[in-house]
Amino acid sequence: MRWLVDGYNVIRRSPELRSHEQESLEAGRRALCTLVASVARVSGDTFTIVFDGAGDGGRVSGGPGVAVVFSSARESADRVLVRLAREGGAVVSNDREVRQGAARAGALAIGTDEFLDRVETARRDTFGPTAPADEHADPDDDEPAPGPRKGNPRKLSKKARAARRALGRLGPSAARSRARGRNGLGDRDRA
Repeated sequence: MRWLVDGYNVIRRSPELRSHEQESLEAGRRALCTLVASVARVSGDTFTIVFDGAGDGGRVSGGPGVAVVFSSARESADRVLVRLAREGGAVVSNDREVRQGAARAGALAIGTDEFLDRVETARRDTFGPTAPADEHADPDDDEPAPGPRKGNPRKLSKKARAARRALGRLGPSAARSRARGRNGLGDRDRA
């Protein structure tokens, strides 16, 4: 799967990444690239992290499975994300305009907090408990908002199910189950 990440938006939502950014913008970008590269190794997905840039912008490698794009001075990172979203994939941002533009372009829009929670879970599953778990996490966060709706009230919306499937690809258990699926195991063993 192709992931498009709003770089500074993600950095500023994570206390760990924000502390690196306080050292310097470059340290914050490096920390995000390291985090995303570790997830790319496990999931096999490709990630493009987009940052606001200056001058002509450019594209560099952020590690295995990670490309970094700097927008030009004439175009914001938000516009670059929406433009890249037309090619498909999942866009990670809390910026309302980016999420709406990505959805209009046919891409899956995923919130930064959801993405960071899933990345942290995948990192803990892969590398052990490197960071304390969130004690305030609500296990019932996936429940739909109350109100009159038609259909099964416990079933998530189509968009929420698509986001859950995309986020599920980031964990090591998903990578193992995809590998088993390619080895010819039956349908019931596939994720």
